[in-house]
Amino acid sequence: MTRPATNRTRRNGAVRCAIYTRKSSEEGLEQEFNSLQAQREACEAFINSQRHEGWVCLPKAYDDGGFSGATMERPALQQLLADITAGRVDIAVVYKIDRLTRSLADFAKIVEILDARGASFVSVTQQFNTTSSMGRLTLNVLLSFAQFEREVIGERIRDKIAASKKKGMWMGGVPPLGYRAQDRKLIVVDSEAEVVRAIFRRYTELCSVRLLQEELEARGITTRSRMSALGRMKCSKPFSRGALYLLLQNPIYCGEIVHNGQSYPGEHEPIIDQPLWDAAQAQLARNAAQRNSGARTRQPSLLAGMLFDGDGNRMTPTHAVKNDTRYRYYVSRALITNDQTEGSAGLRIPAAEIEQLVTCRVRQWLLDPGSVYQATSARFPDPGTQRRFTTRAQDIGKHWPELPMMRQRAVLTALIDRIAVGADRIDIRLCLGRLGALLDVAATPTQGVTEDEIQTLSIPVRLRRSGSEIRMLIDTTDPFVAAKPDARLIKLLLKARRFSATLVGSDDVPFAALAEREGVSRSYFTRVVRLSYLAPDIAQAILDGHQPRDLTADKLLAHSRLPLVWPDQRTALGFA
Repeated sequence: MTRPATNRTRRNGAVRCAIYTRKSSEEGLEQEFNSLQAQREACEAFINSQRHEGWVCLPKAYDDGGFSGATMERPALQQLLADITAGRVDIAVVYKIDRLTRSLADFAKIVEILDARGASFVSVTQQFNTTSSMGRLTLNVLLSFAQFEREVIGERIRDKIAASKKKGMWMGGVPPLGYRAQDRKLIVVDSEAEVVRAIFRRYTELCSVRLLQEELEARGITTRSRMSALGRMKCSKPFSRGALYLLLQNPIYCGEIVHNGQSYPGEHEPIIDQPLWDAAQAQLARNAAQRNSGARTRQPSLLAGMLFDGDGNRMTPTHAVKNDTRYRYYVSRALITNDQTEGSAGLRIPAAEIEQLVTCRVRQWLLDPGSVYQATSARFPDPGTQRRFTTRAQDIGKHWPELPMMRQRAVLTALIDRIAVGADRIDIRLCLGRLGALLDVAATPTQGVTEDEIQTLSIPVRLRRSGSEIRMLIDTTDPFVAAKPDARLIKLLLKARRFSATLVGSDDVPFAALAEREGVSRSYFTRVVRLSYLAPDIAQAILDGHQPRDLTADKLLAHSRLPLVWPDQRTALGFA
């Protein structure tokens, strides 16, 4: 018994015991008597041996089958900790310490939760008492070895996958169009392979994914239709542009297997010959900075084709150039065609701002295991599949900043059905039916679940007109949207400090002479110097990028009579 029950854990003479069991892999869980049941029987026998102490076994099962002890993101463990916090459990009983956790850091968190409620845990096969220094040392040594064992197992698995892929072996997942899986190998499906070859050939001829998509839809060429494991037909659908991008960049088609950015000759038969593959990749590279889905500009329009205004009109990417600086926008189509009806509210939104809002929100959703679990649990209830979903989603979210712009665009177009920009919020509609293909997870959805299920991610915003032009500024306090400092504002503050230092160090020198020394007019020198008296919190907010969105360098400089009193400054500049 690792931690004996304290007096505080007793409730009317009864000590409520919850049994927690865990198994890292799903292998053997389908057996009539599996490892989880064996652990539970051993724990029940131990609890029965302590009946004279008032121990009572709770009927509720806390079983985590197919979950690693390296993380606390386990459904049954989270439920157990919640019940302990709520005061419904006095002692958590486990077969061995490593069933509870294999991480020293996670163990410290669990003990903190237990101590906060006066609860305990018991390991039925490891007899020592943690009330003594020797017992605590023994426990830490056991956990250290458990963590070491987990890390060694992980290294062996990663090394095996790496070695297998270097030999060109396919290591599982959803077979791409043109292949089927047989005996852990990719076998060419002739009818689908011809479709893949046709897609590559037509792309090199059309030089546009948009035109390719339209032609495929006109010719009735769709994704594969297959029978699920439950005997339910998964109907084919027209190719989306995101799916076509992924297909055209998949090196499996030229006979290669990729691991950690390195390509290796695969064991499978290639569908695309090398000249055709090279031609398609060269065309994709040329189009990376020239097409509407990436934009024919120096910067891509990530959300082209996905944005709609409050009237349901599609918003089109456009740009303006002023003083050799390019400003990108998304504009309601009605404003471009001058077809605005009475009462409609056409929008003209800065592209960088709304792209940052949407990508940050989608990335935050991918990084949150709870959100991904909630979105996919009804479709894929299998615990192992859920674990693969959350792991793959976290991997995409974690490496999002390093992804090429084309890959970011492909992920967004594959995942997002549409983005509706309203007056007080932005709604991002995710198509959950595409998650399996997007996250490369082989899974069969539960029967009765529709393929077109939608989940909406909302971002609270405030849209305001700026001057007389039809341009909308976005104000948001959403916590997952990163601050974006204004370089011109920061440069203006630095100049104000420099001018102020010049003024202080030049006694009896006229303003006109100081302004001439700096190469500016006397009026400009005076206005800039006054900015050195800004309230410290205002200056810090500007440095951190937390100033009001309509506060620009020109607007700040235009305050020729900026108040010297700090509260008045906050009111004048919109900080109040």
